[in-house]
Amino acid sequence: MTNKILTTLLTSLICLSCNSQQAKTTNNSNIMTQDDIYTTQSGKQVTFTFIKHASLEIKYDGMSIQVDPVRQLPPETDYAKFDKASFIFVTHEHFDHFDKDAIATLSNENTQVVLNKRCADMLGSGTAMNNGQTLKLRDDITVEAVPAYNTTPDRQKFHPKGRDNGYIINLDGLRIYIAGDTEDIPEMKNIKDIDIAFLPCNQPYTMTPQQLANAARMFNPKVIYPYHYSDTPIEQINTLLKDSSIKVKIRAMK
Repeated sequence: MTNKILTTLLTSLICLSCNSQQAKTTNNSNIMTQDDIYTTQSGKQVTFTFIKHASLEIKYDGMSIQVDPVRQLPPETDYAKFDKASFIFVTHEHFDHFDKDAIATLSNENTQVVLNKRCADMLGSGTAMNNGQTLKLRDDITVEAVPAYNTTPDRQKFHPKGRDNGYIINLDGLRIYIAGDTEDIPEMKNIKDIDIAFLPCNQPYTMTPQQLANAARMFNPKVIYPYHYSDTPIEQINTLLKDSSIKVKIRAMK
């Protein structure tokens, strides 16, 4: 009887330990998320919180950086429960990426909002960046706006060339590529030294798993996170990249 009780207790403890590693609650009580932590060249921590779809929070050096914050896209996100953002990045104007209310909730007098020109016009404020431009935000933070567009003829209407942005964010030497809504465009061959990449994977708007794998091989990041993937069978990406050095991490970014 004693052995049986001990076995039951040990099993319960193991399960609790596994659950704590798989998911934890962020300050947004509506969503269970998993946080991944990386370290910069000088030893600073960068924490990624996977909110949903294309919405991310990046914590660095005591700051919150928000990417494509959207409130009403299910599950609804209460951004009032997040820290005010030092920087907000918006890739393009579609409802699942651009939300004026979410931006307003996350902003204070010190927040810098970086957007493509179309979104800056719609918001009436912020710093507009065009493809190819680089902006120094702090001594240890730079951002480069890179192309994001559709190449398949019947899909070019979704994301025309030259309108939308992807972003390469450099945090103290840690290079993060947020691709935005794009297919595997030839400009990806010019992207270098990426530590962490977020690549979209759903049709008809972005990439198939095969296109995503091709995109990853073009610039060979250390880690990729498929995101914006809806019901796409993204597990295929592991198989498609099994002979590469790229690590695939799948999180709840449906």
